[in-house]
Amino acid sequence: SFESSVSFRDSACHLILDLNKDVEEQHGTEVCSEPEKRPEKVEKKISETFYYKYEDLYSRPFVTEDSVIPINLLTLEHSFGYDCMRTVNLLIMDSQTLLYIAGNHVVLLDLKTKSQSYLRSSSGGGIGVITAHPTKQYFAVGEKGKKPNLIIYEYPSLRPYRILRGGTEEAYVSADFNHSGTLLASVGSNPDYMLTIWAWKQENIVLRSKAFSQDVYKVTFSPDNEEQLTTSGTGHIKFWKMALTFTGLKLQGALGRFGKTAVTDIIGYVELPDGKVISGAEWGNLLLWEGGLIKVELCRAGRKPCHNGPVSQLILDEGELVTVGKDGFIRVWDIETVDAANTVDETGLLEMEPMNELLVGKNVSLSFMAKVHDRGQPIWYAQDASGALWKLDLTFSNITRDPECLYTFHSGKIEAMSVSPVTYLMATTALDRSVRIYDFISKTQLSEIKFKEGGTALTWAPRVVSLIAVGFEDGVVRIIEVYDPKGLAIVAGRTNIGKAEMNLKQAFKPHTTAVTALAYERNGDVLATGSKDKTVFFFAVEDKYEPIGFICVPGPVQALQWSPPSHVKSTLLVLCENGFALQVPAPHPDEEGIVSTYQIKNLPMQYFHFYSIKSRIKQEKEKAKLEWIKQQQEMGKQIEEELEEEPEEEEPLPPLYIPEEPSPILCGFYSTPGKFWLSLGGYDSGFLYHCAFSSNEHQDNLENKQDEPFEVICMEDSDDNPIHQISFCRLLMFCGMQNGALRVYPLREKDLAANTLKEYWSFNVHDNDYGQIQRICSSYDDRFLITCGGDGNIFAFNILSPEDVHKELKAKIPSPRSGLEKEKAAEDIEDPNAYSIEKAKQKKEYEQIMKEAEDKKNKKREELSALRHEFLSLLQKNQELPKHMQLHREQYEMDHRIFEELDRQTTQRIQLMQKEMAWEQEKHLIGLQKLQNRFWDSLEFDTVIVHAIQSNHKISTYRLLAISEKSVPGVFSTYVFMWLFFGPAARVVEGESEAEKLKKSEVQTVTTCLIANQREQIKRIVEKSDKAKAKIMKRKEEWEELYKNKPSDDYENPKDAQDIKEAQENMGDHKLKTAADYRVPEHKRMNAEKKMMQLASLEVLIHEKKANMNKQIMSLRDLKVSILDEIKCLVQELKSVQAALDLSEQLPVPPIPQLHPDEVPEKKFQFDSNILLKFKHEQEAEAKLQEQLEGSPSFGVFRERFLHGPSIRETEPMTQTASVRSMKIPSSVVTEQPKVFEIEKAEPTEIELEILKREKIRNMYLQETLIKRINALVINFDAELRFLRHMKLKLDVQMKCADLCHITWFEELLLLKNFEKHEDLLQGRVNTLLSEQKAMQQKLNSYLAQMEDRKYETAKLQDCEKALYATFQASLGENNKFAHFLTKVLKKKIKRVKKKEVEREADEEDENEKESDEESSLESAEEDSGSEDEVFDDSVCPKDCDEALFQNTIQLREKRLDIEDALTEQKKVADNLRKEYDALVKKVLCVLFSATSLDTAEGELEAFQREKQQRLNELHVVVPLKLHQVEYLVSGEIPSDFSQALVFTNQSLEYLQKRIVDLQNEKIMQREIFKKARQQHKQLVQDKKEMETKIQRLEEKCNQLMMTKFGRLVDLEALQAHSVNTRLEELKVQMMEKEYVLCQELKEWEERILDLQQQLMMLTKENTSKLQQLNKFCLEKQQLETKLDSLKNDLVSFLAIVPLQSVFNYMAGETALLKEEITLLSRKDVCLREELALLSRKNGYLFLQPSPSQDSETPTETYPFWCRNRESNGQSAL
Repeated sequence: SFESSVSFRDSACHLILDLNKDVEEQHGTEVCSEPEKRPEKVEKKISETFYYKYEDLYSRPFVTEDSVIPINLLTLEHSFGYDCMRTVNLLIMDSQTLLYIAGNHVVLLDLKTKSQSYLRSSSGGGIGVITAHPTKQYFAVGEKGKKPNLIIYEYPSLRPYRILRGGTEEAYVSADFNHSGTLLASVGSNPDYMLTIWAWKQENIVLRSKAFSQDVYKVTFSPDNEEQLTTSGTGHIKFWKMALTFTGLKLQGALGRFGKTAVTDIIGYVELPDGKVISGAEWGNLLLWEGGLIKVELCRAGRKPCHNGPVSQLILDEGELVTVGKDGFIRVWDIETVDAANTVDETGLLEMEPMNELLVGKNVSLSFMAKVHDRGQPIWYAQDASGALWKLDLTFSNITRDPECLYTFHSGKIEAMSVSPVTYLMATTALDRSVRIYDFISKTQLSEIKFKEGGTALTWAPRVVSLIAVGFEDGVVRIIEVYDPKGLAIVAGRTNIGKAEMNLKQAFKPHTTAVTALAYERNGDVLATGSKDKTVFFFAVEDKYEPIGFICVPGPVQALQWSPPSHVKSTLLVLCENGFALQVPAPHPDEEGIVSTYQIKNLPMQYFHFYSIKSRIKQEKEKAKLEWIKQQQEMGKQIEEELEEEPEEEEPLPPLYIPEEPSPILCGFYSTPGKFWLSLGGYDSGFLYHCAFSSNEHQDNLENKQDEPFEVICMEDSDDNPIHQISFCRLLMFCGMQNGALRVYPLREKDLAANTLKEYWSFNVHDNDYGQIQRICSSYDDRFLITCGGDGNIFAFNILSPEDVHKELKAKIPSPRSGLEKEKAAEDIEDPNAYSIEKAKQKKEYEQIMKEAEDKKNKKREELSALRHEFLSLLQKNQELPKHMQLHREQYEMDHRIFEELDRQTTQRIQLMQKEMAWEQEKHLIGLQKLQNRFWDSLEFDTVIVHAIQSNHKISTYRLLAISEKSVPGVFSTYVFMWLFFGPAARVVEGESEAEKLKKSEVQTVTTCLIANQREQIKRIVEKSDKAKAKIMKRKEEWEELYKNKPSDDYENPKDAQDIKEAQENMGDHKLKTAADYRVPEHKRMNAEKKMMQLASLEVLIHEKKANMNKQIMSLRDLKVSILDEIKCLVQELKSVQAALDLSEQLPVPPIPQLHPDEVPEKKFQFDSNILLKFKHEQEAEAKLQEQLEGSPSFGVFRERFLHGPSIRETEPMTQTASVRSMKIPSSVVTEQPKVFEIEKAEPTEIELEILKREKIRNMYLQETLIKRINALVINFDAELRFLRHMKLKLDVQMKCADLCHITWFEELLLLKNFEKHEDLLQGRVNTLLSEQKAMQQKLNSYLAQMEDRKYETAKLQDCEKALYATFQASLGENNKFAHFLTKVLKKKIKRVKKKEVEREADEEDENEKESDEESSLESAEEDSGSEDEVFDDSVCPKDCDEALFQNTIQLREKRLDIEDALTEQKKVADNLRKEYDALVKKVLCVLFSATSLDTAEGELEAFQREKQQRLNELHVVVPLKLHQVEYLVSGEIPSDFSQALVFTNQSLEYLQKRIVDLQNEKIMQREIFKKARQQHKQLVQDKKEMETKIQRLEEKCNQLMMTKFGRLVDLEALQAHSVNTRLEELKVQMMEKEYVLCQELKEWEERILDLQQQLMMLTKENTSKLQQLNKFCLEKQQLETKLDSLKNDLVSFLAIVPLQSVFNYMAGETALLKEEITLLSRKDVCLREELALLSRKNGYLFLQPSPSQDSETPTETYPFWCRNRESNGQSAL
């Protein structure tokens, strides 16, 4: 049993516990796991009777320390909601108890009594999963939070039985018991995704491993093999098994691979008994997994998905597979069919149909389903994600009950909630488009009403207690009244329908986007609505809500709150999401003046733009903390913690942080007039901010407005958990937190203060992850508190203790209004794109303006029409006047500029209209072009019917689609490519060559001529050598070609082989294609590709035939057109002839035939503006839109006449009538004139009568001739048409046969495509085997060729060795006394280093080489000494021996050794080749012996070809026969059964009869040919022997001549092809060119050096003169200094005599003169020094300064700089 195996694994885990201290994790398909660490001591087992106490486990409310708040402040009364968005939130314990999760509670619902009991979570962090034990005696609750627990409860006692700890980090998402109930598997959520196997009764972890790196939805044990598990989740499914390895019990996981199937999230799956797994996909199909791969994908017939949406659950029930889909369907499938499913094509899809199916309901989205037996009958309970619980009967019998909806709830987040102000009723709405009414005293749902859009806001009207205002997503606000239907029953005599009903009283749309807030003014006179469209709309509350107006606000509205009654003024507080708050007074409904818009612009508004101060608060707290620490240190107190944390130097505080995007305002409320409290999210959460509106308000630049709160209250533990809702009741402030917790702060006063919000009571109610509290409401008497959250749950609490609740409390449902049953249903706004109130008003105003403008236009049109009629009457009167009194048209123009201006305006309007309609015109043109491309351009020939003129015969063309144009032929395209690309390039090359010729035409020097001659000489030598080589190569190629053409010994003539093959195939006993042993010849085997080529060629042939016939018919049509034109001319001529004849002599004129419309179908596409207008009017008439036509009829006629002009069809009659009139008028004049002059005419003379008679005869002849010509044309055309019609009938027969053939070939193609895959597989196997045999044979032949080459090389080396010994003997001569010694030297064996070793040692050091040489020589010496009796030294030439002969012997020995080494190498290679050849021969023999596989493959292919031929024979082929072609008669009559008949062509029958005679003649002829061939063979053999003898004789003669001339055998071809070393010669020429270029450069540099030397000499001379000038100036300076010293002495003596004042005056004058002189000298000095510095640069260029101006006052302006310094120093000393 599995329990024994588990115990064995546990014991094994205990044994290897010391070896496996850490958890092993391996990548890939195996994940190693380890049991929980156990202490060394053996733990005591938990008794099965042990239970925990629930009172010690469940989480209680948190109350701050030293607080007087009672722990039982709130008591849960009832849960109204249901978290239906969870994947699995339904557990069936028995037939009357359901379990589901509601926030932090597990709700146990009794289906009979409809009562609820609750289990509270132990951590307060929420509940993640619930699952039941197979025996239903226990159920597990997996919680959420830090290190959550997995608690096992006993049922029905609900006592905690076991607590499993440490299974995950954050939350449990799925759990499952095994079939025997001994193990429990659980999976955690992010971040660890830990899969844990528990021995839950002992609270031990058996195995654990990370399940996956993404979300895991589900884990289950296999019901048939409990050692296997399966997990699935986001984009994966994983298959696990528990394996006992030598390192312990481990979990091995294999990730399912999707392969070609798209990756999908897997929500539901089920394990089959044989280990396979079937899962659902997001697109609704079923995936069958086997071995970690998708075996097949199941779908319904027609490739329809199994479900229209994700498959949420799969169940195996009583041998059937049940699938539950999000589309509301439950389908039952045959499990055996599913298990045995396999792919049939490359798509991997298999179609099958369910056995049964059930549609639960419309708009139902099933998530989970569970089964329970009630009184022996199976009952299913289903969870509906749309907000319902269903009871289902899946027996699929005649007595099957319809699905029963047990409960309905809101689906998803509760958007809004409100409580009745007078009774215990509450209303809720959500995005599921429903509004519900609950009685929280009787704990029931009273009524529900649904709309087209989801609800977003809701409030209960204050004065009229039966009214509810509800806001929706599309901006609509609906006023709904709630009433008790019992009152209607009394009035109308109806029976009671329900406890309460809702009726739509009024609907209006003030906004364009979702309504987010609704608020009634404190007196109930005004309703304010806020929306995301940044507007607030006000309505006057009356019997009908009337709009007052709206204001625009700076951001999307978050909340609206009117000032409480304690405030004097009634103001509205508007809170926006983007941090803005506004205060506006209540508008008065009686205000007037709003005409075109509802926007209220004069309403005073106060703004507050919140500016973040949280960073500053934190900084101030940090500063206060540091100051406090300093104070404590100054006071001498020791603070250990702070001192440890305090750094040695004070760090600067971080800069203030202001979020880039303002924090959203979550809620707020008034405190005092003009002041309010705010709670914000984002960065600024964690505080309550007290704000005030400033007195001076400026609406300009609101975005830059920065307002700070004046008071802040820190809310504990709310930095990451902001307050979303605040409500007040009984001096208590209730706060709804983001994590679903409910906080209560007791208030001592009405106003908030920081010291009053230190104590609080907190209770986790809703889900901690997504259950943020949306609304908090208290009952009208403050007894109850209602909360709703984002998790879809609604909880009702009793405030304080349940003892305070009186049992006689009862909710009162409002009575209906009088006359409610007689009122018509209010008109609802169902269109989400309907106009809002403001847009409707603006549209109404716009329509009113447009109507007034249209009335003015109509009046003007009527005036214009009257004026136009008056003008036309004036024109008529003018035309009736005599011609000389008529006014010209130009005289009507009073001012031509008016008409010019009108024309200009008309042109501008036309251009403007053309621009406006350009896009539409282009759009329609493109559409027309697309239609033509699709339906007209694809036609090569349309149907054209040509009618005969005199008969009813007609002929029509074939309607042909154009064949796609083939690509340009390869030759033509290549030619075009060459012309396009190489033509210009060739021209460029020619241009370059001309340029080069021009360059070469320059004068050449002697050196260049020498180089050119050298190049030409080398070129001639190379060309001569190349010609010799080419001649040799050509001769070699001729010989090779000759040898190639030489037939082998077993050569067979291809023609003979072909004839033999044809004879073998066509002679003998041949089987019919229908025979069972028929073998399909290779060339007659048909495949899909060949058949497609046949079909293509047939289609092309059919197209050509039809196209040719169409061309003939079109030519006939063109002939008819030309004939008609000719007939028209002839008729015109006939009429002119008949005009000169009397009526009695006139023959009837033949009618002019006309073209039928179907003869010119292309005219259908010829249209003009009038035809289009006519078509448009017809369309408008059909659509009944005549009322949209603008203007009166006269205006329309005028517009058509003057703007559009006459159409083609109208102009033709007009021109015809005009021409007729013009013709009639002259004719009348002509006829009148003879009457006038008739009396005056004399009788005609005889000559005139004769002329008239002859003219008459001529006209009569012309008349008959013309009529005959017309009749002849008609008769000939009809004859041509009948002849062509006869040809077309024959072609129709051929085309019909071709179509029949096409159908047959197409059926064969379909059949061949079905066989193609299998045929390719079989053919591939045969080809593979054949290629293997061929490859082996080729390899065998290559080995044989290599072995032959080795033999040839060996023989060649042996010949060389013999030649070497012969050369040695010849060199010894006769009677040489050192012959024996030299022979020993030659034959001495020396151990030599191999070439490879020499090459490898070439890079080593020289010492190693010397040592190796010495060792080899020593070894050879030792061998020689050991082999011979006496030792001789072969390195020294004996005395009296010829030194040259000795050295020659040494060289011959080296050659001998080389030859022996080569022989040894060849032998080794030959031996290796022989070994490989033998091995390959054995392999070939094995392959040949196993050739049965090839025979088998060919047999299978042959059988397949036979089967394919039989299937092709089964196809019906239509052969049209005439009666005379049927020769298969039975008793002279045609039989009814033609199954034994054979269809044969006459040609084939005649061929067979003729073939008998041909074969007899052919046999005689072949015997004669064979006799001649034998005689020819004998003659050829004799000629071959003679030629071989002659060749041998010539070769010997050639060798003798070479020995005579050269003394040895030479290679004549190599000698002839010998040439100069072209590379060396080219390098020499390049060297000469380089020398020439360098010589030229050297000459240039020498010339430059001479120029520079000249420049240097000039600069040196100039520098010398400057130095001389400098020396002169220095002497002058010295003289001036001497003079200055004498002046100083004179001054001292002078001071003693002259008075001081005169001395000073004198000194001042002298000082001024000296200063001027010093200045001049200093300037001159500076200039000289600069010139000197420039002249001193001998290696550079000289840049001379410009000479000083000649107009200067002073002759010299420059002096040395150092003189100036000295003078200034002297002056200062003075």
